[in-house]
Amino acid sequence: MALLALSAATGVMALAQPAAAGSDDGKFGIKLLGTVVNPDTDATVRAGGAVIPGASADVSTEAIPALTLDYYFTRNISAELFCCFAKHSIDGKGTIANLGEIADTWIFPPALTLQYHFTGMGRWQPYVGAGVQYINFFDTGTGQNRLGATEVSIDDAWGFTLQGGIDVGLGNGWSLNFDVKKTWLDTTVTWHNNAALGGVNVVGDADLDPWIFSAGVGYRFNLDGLFGHRAQAAPIK
Repeated sequence: MALLALSAATGVMALAQPAAAGSDDGKFGIKLLGTVVNPDTDATVRAGGAVIPGASADVSTEAIPALTLDYYFTRNISAELFCCFAKHSIDGKGTIANLGEIADTWIFPPALTLQYHFTGMGRWQPYVGAGVQYINFFDTGTGQNRLGATEVSIDDAWGFTLQGGIDVGLGNGWSLNFDVKKTWLDTTVTWHNNAALGGVNVVGDADLDPWIFSAGVGYRFNLDGLFGHRAQAAPIK
């Protein structure tokens, strides 16, 4: 699925370039990114309702392709929709570290942020942003399953996101992008009917709080340039 996102982004860029749609002041933008998702995990783990002392969990760091879609309301204000797909493993930590991988899951984590861009610095355009991120967990497995769980479920969750980054203009709508996001997000992981513990459920209340580091290439354009100049586009303010 990540490859689908990569192909879609490449296709849009390929369509835009021949049409001479590229503009450093374009109202629309797309970025193709290499991204590292680094969850800053802390968890409280319970078995049958009782806290397991010293038990926690760790979610793996993953490197993936990602893309953004951008819309510029003015020169300074824009909205960004970020998305990707990633597969993470969840490992026991602390007093349950000997259990190894205790779950694995795919995530779909779109983030929507409103950004403010600082202008007047030539081709350097730093920005800050804030918004929300939603994480959908799917195709969740039991990992090495030393607990003997029949299945693992993870609750979908919403979180608050802060963002900072910089675009470095290359001309004709193209730019390099460097970006970092931090999301604060809580979820609940449940291991069902664990044979190693007499059939009780194990529940982990987890603070995922991921850092998302990205670098890649961006392209800004106007739709009139993409589909033909039927009318003079109003300049972005």
